[in-house]
Amino acid sequence: MPSLLLTVFILQLFIHLINTTGAATVNSLIWILYNKIPTPTSKAVHDQSRLKTEVLRLKKEMSSTSSQDEFAKWAKLRRQHDKVLADYDKTTESLNGSKASFDSTVTVARWLGTNGLRFFLQFWFARQALFWIPQGWLPSYVEWMLSFPRAPRGSISIQVWGIACTSVIQLVGGAVVALYVLATEQKAGKGKGSPQAFGVGGSTPTARSQAGTSERKKEL
Repeated sequence: MPSLLLTVFILQLFIHLINTTGAATVNSLIWILYNKIPTPTSKAVHDQSRLKTEVLRLKKEMSSTSSQDEFAKWAKLRRQHDKVLADYDKTTESLNGSKASFDSTVTVARWLGTNGLRFFLQFWFARQALFWIPQGWLPSYVEWMLSFPRAPRGSISIQVWGIACTSVIQLVGGAVVALYVLATEQKAGKGKGSPQAFGVGGSTPTARSQAGTSERKKEL
């Protein structure tokens, strides 16, 4: 069953990526992509971004305007700022409610598409042998463990194959992260190092200066 082997591996890889990235991050990314297309909340998201820019602009103008020397202008900016800020808060509150409902829906759909699908495959193909081990290669008790819980003796069950895929993905993922961190630290270390100028005899200007000061003290 090559297709089932690949399906289980891809499913475990997808679950690992979601767990590594974080459910909240995945939900936020899907929310951004969802509002890139015409949806009931895309206009509200666009209005929120526009109002936020307007609030920051008015706040900057208020900061550069003296409330004593230019009180009339400052008061007008303040009224505009308060009005736009109230609209921004109202839009944000409405979007927060919509996003909460969206997150709940996405969470359920994500669970059904990952862990729910994994449980279904393990139940449906529990008696299916994914592939067979050559006879006599392993002791009988090891064959029983590899076929657990209901696959034929001498075969690899879907549960054991899923555990093996998860272990390999975690090991490879940890190795990739460790190599990335090591390469980043080495690059940062090379950037911090600064070469020192050496004079004749391999001494630095600072060392020669300290030596000259010491000799003058001795002469005194």
